[in-house]
Amino acid sequence: MDDAKKILKLLEVHRNVLLSGAPGTGKSRLLSEVASLFEAKGSSKPAYNPSSSVPIPNAPSASSNLPGDIGKSTNRKVFRSVLHQSSKYRDFLTGIMPELRKGKPQGSFRITEGVLYKASEYAKQTDNAALLIIDEINRGPTVQVFGGSIVAMEAEKRLDKDGKKTKETQFFELLNPDDGELIEYAFPRRLYILAAMNQADVSVEPLDVAFLRRWIPYNLEPSTDVLCKYFNIPSNLSSNLPPKPKNVSDVCEVAIRAFSAINQRIALGRGHDFRIGHGVLMGFNGDFNDKDEILNHFTTRWSLIKNHIDEVFFGDVRGVAIVLNANLGITTNPYLLEETSFGDAPRAQINGPVKVDKNQIYDLFLALSEEE
Repeated sequence: MDDAKKILKLLEVHRNVLLSGAPGTGKSRLLSEVASLFEAKGSSKPAYNPSSSVPIPNAPSASSNLPGDIGKSTNRKVFRSVLHQSSKYRDFLTGIMPELRKGKPQGSFRITEGVLYKASEYAKQTDNAALLIIDEINRGPTVQVFGGSIVAMEAEKRLDKDGKKTKETQFFELLNPDDGELIEYAFPRRLYILAAMNQADVSVEPLDVAFLRRWIPYNLEPSTDVLCKYFNIPSNLSSNLPPKPKNVSDVCEVAIRAFSAINQRIALGRGHDFRIGHGVLMGFNGDFNDKDEILNHFTTRWSLIKNHIDEVFFGDVRGVAIVLNANLGITTNPYLLEETSFGDAPRAQINGPVKVDKNQIYDLFLALSEEE
C-alpha cells in the first residue's frame, strides 16, 4: 500500500498523476489499491486507542489517513475508463451522437455525458471528491479525446474549493447536455485524475509533450527484491548455484537471477522501457516446498518471457540470441545461434525447443544467468 499512499499524496498536490512502467510491474494492481483507499469509509464509531494522547477521538479516524481535500470530502467516488483506438471526445466530455435508445424518436440525437464530465460534475457537489482512473491512456487518440480540456487540467487552473473562479482558472468550451448550448467550463478542485500507460507498447504513438507536462509521473520498476520477498529467499543473489537444483530455493534463485540478466540485456538492446516486470514470475498457487511444482510454474512462466523477448526483438534474430545467451555456445543452454546462408546471403537462426519442459528450465535459467 505504500505506493498507493504516495500516489494519493501526489494527487492531492498536483491533481493529475501518470503511472507508467514495464508490463508486469503491478500497474493494474496499484490502480485498484488507490481506488480502494480513495473510497474507504470511516467507521461509524470512534475507535478506542489507550496508547494515544486522546484515547477516544472526537470523530472516526479512517478518512484522516487520506491527504488534504481527499480526506476532508464526505463523499468520494471512483470513475473508471480505458482508452482505445475508437475512443472519442464525446466519450470523455460531451458531444452529439444518434439517439438509439428505446422509445426515442427515430433520427433524433442526444448530447452525451462522458466519464470525465460525470466525474467533474460529481466533484462539483458540496463535500464530494471524484477520482477518474484511466487505464491504457496511450492506447487511444489521447489528445483528441481530451480536446480543449487540457488547458484546464492543471491544479492551479482549477476552480477554488468553493467552486469559484480565480485569476488562474482556465475555461474551455463544451456542449451543455441540458440545452445543447456551448458553455465555458472549468474543472473543480476536488477532481483527481490517475492514468496508467505502458511506454514500451509499440502499437501506439508517443503522447504529446504538451499533454504529458500536465501530469506528475510515477514510474514502477521491475524489482528482484519483490520476487525475493514473494518466494521467501534472501535478497543477496550472489551465491554459487549447483548444476542441479537441490531444493526449491535453488530453483527460485536461478529464476530471479535469469530474470535480472534478461532485463539487463533488453535494456542495452532496446531500452529500459522494454524490460519485463517482476509479475511475470509471480502468481504461484502451489506448495512452496514442492520442487516439481515450482519447476512446472517457472516452465509455464518462461513461455510468457520468451514471447516478450520475441516481440521486443521482432525481426532481430541476433538480438533474440544475445538475450537468450544463445550466441555463447553454452552446452546446457537449449537455445543455440546458428550462422547459415540462404543462397549467397548470410542468415542466422536460433535452434532450440518450441516448448521448454520442466527438465530443461533450470539449465536454461543457469545459462541465461551467465555473463559474456
